[in-house]
Formats: sequence, structure tokens, C-alpha cells
Amino acid sequence: MKPLSDCRVLIVDDAKANLDILVEGLKSDHKLSLATNGTMALQIAARMPPDLVLLDIMMPDLDGYEVCRRLRAMPETAEVPIMFLSSLEEVQNKTRGFEAGANDYLTKPFEMLEVKARVRSLLKAKAYSDAVKEQMAGELRVARDIQMGMLPHDFTPFERAFGVELGAILEPAREVGGDLYGVCIAAGGRLVLFLGDVSGKGIPASMFMVRAISLARLLAREIAEPERILARLNDELAMDNPSVMFVTFLCAVFDPASNRLSLANGGHCRPVLLRAGHPPAWAVTGLGTALGFEPNLEFQRTELTLNAGDTVVFYTD
Repeated sequence: MKPLSDCRVLIVDDAKANLDILVEGLKSDHKLSLATNGTMALQIAARMPPDLVLLDIMMPDLDGYEVCRRLRAMPETAEVPIMFLSSLEEVQNKTRGFEAGANDYLTKPFEMLEVKARVRSLLKAKAYSDAVKEQMAGELRVARDIQMGMLPHDFTPFERAFGVELGAILEPAREVGGDLYGVCIAAGGRLVLFLGDVSGKGIPASMFMVRAISLARLLAREIAEPERILARLNDELAMDNPSVMFVTFLCAVFDPASNRLSLANGGHCRPVLLRAGHPPAWAVTGLGTALGFEPNLEFQRTELTLNAGDTVVFYTD
């Protein structure tokens, strides 16, 4: 956690006497930045984001309320604690300050001991919050590495074994997410490809994604038909799903002996077939039903015979 002595306090007041009092009282405890008007305060905050802002209200160019609103709109200071120090003591003035985004409000004339106590309290809260966020960010980075590590990246063994070319890219919208894909060898020496998109984003979606991809790999080793893989996967996901999440899922099985590609769709975006001399076409006609809602669903199979040079594009939204 950041030491309080390393925390920077931005003091904004157009009265030199007030600045002098605050500087004298705080200089031995914290790093300080000074501004004599609202415009200067915003410039300093953008250049050197503070850990706390002590803000006067009655100033000549921009008043404190407007400065507070603008600080809250700036990414660098959106979560920096702000304390008003003002001679305006009416309830409506204090209410307006909190509505503008302030964390605290102290009326002038003030006791320096009280100012220092409130400053320490706000800085401790921010330091703790920053530490927790950094810890969570670190854990999410590890979770992202684990999640990305579950996805295949080297397709060379599959390409050599089945005479196909494979390529994939995945960019989660957040550190972790619910998009998934996989490639594995199925029963009967066939190649299984699957692609899915879990409802929602973030950690819940990533956890459901891990469950779906793990089950799909296990099922593909035993079952060679894509519609049966989807049916079994749906039963497993729907059996214990207290969060009522779901996943759209597309499964394809390639038989190298016949160049037949069998597909079954569980509510996912339809793949596109690109064939020389022909316009792009949907590889499957129906969308099907997403997995996880209810058990005992049936899925349709579509079969294609692939020619040399054909490309099938699988994607999520």
C-alpha cells in the first residue's frame, strides 16, 4: 500500500493566506501541488494526477463545483478523493458539493488538526482502494494467461494429420471473457472444431467458458457426431446451472477420408463458406438453440463436401 508520505495533495484556493496555512500544516506529511484558480488546477491534475484534492468553491474563473465536475470527468482523476474547503456553510451548498462529486466538505474557518485528520482518512481509503484494485488486476492478468493457455495456438499437428490449414485469433473485450474455440481429435480419427460465446462478460463468463470447453473436449473424444456432442454438452451445462448462464456453440467434425464436414449449431453465428467462383454462402441454414437453458434438446446436422481451396470461416460477435 502506498505510504501516506508519498501521496500528493493538490490544494486549490485563490486566497494566498489560505494556501499558506494549508501548506504549513501539510508539507511535512505529504507531497503538495498548488493552484490559485480552477483552470490551473485542472492543468496540474492532468499533468501530475494527485491522490487528493483540497478545493475552494468561490474562485474567479471556474468555481469549485465546476472544477470538481471536470475532475470527475477526467480519467486521471475520476476516482481521486475531493474535499471542499469553503466558507459556504449552508446545507444547500454542501449538498451541491456532494452532487458535483466531492467526498468530503469542511467549512472555513477550519481547525488544522481536523483538516489533517480528514486528509489522512481520505488518503488511507484511496491507498487501500488502489492496493485492492492492483491486486485484482494482477489476479485477472494471471486468469487471462490461464484462460488463453487453454486455447490451442499451434495447429501444426492437426494440419499435418488431416491435410487442412487452420488459423484462429481471440481478443477478449476484458481481461477475461466468455469466447472460446477448440480443436481436437475425435473418435474414428476425425477432426473436431468448436467455437462458442458465453452470455455476459468478465469473470462469470470466463468460468462458464472453462466449464464448456473442458466438457466439449471430453465429449469429442467419445462422440463423432456434432449434433450428439451438442446434445450431451447441453445436458451437462443445463443440469447444474444456478446462474442461468448460456453459451452459443458451433461444432464441426471433419472426416479426412471423404472430405465431409458435418456441422451442428447451438444458437451461434452461422459460419461462412468461401468457395472459388461462388459468392460467400452460409455453411449452415439454421441457428439452433443456445446451450444451458434446458436439457434434452435436439440439434440438426448439416453436411458439406469440401473441395481443395475451400475456406470455412467461424466467428463470434
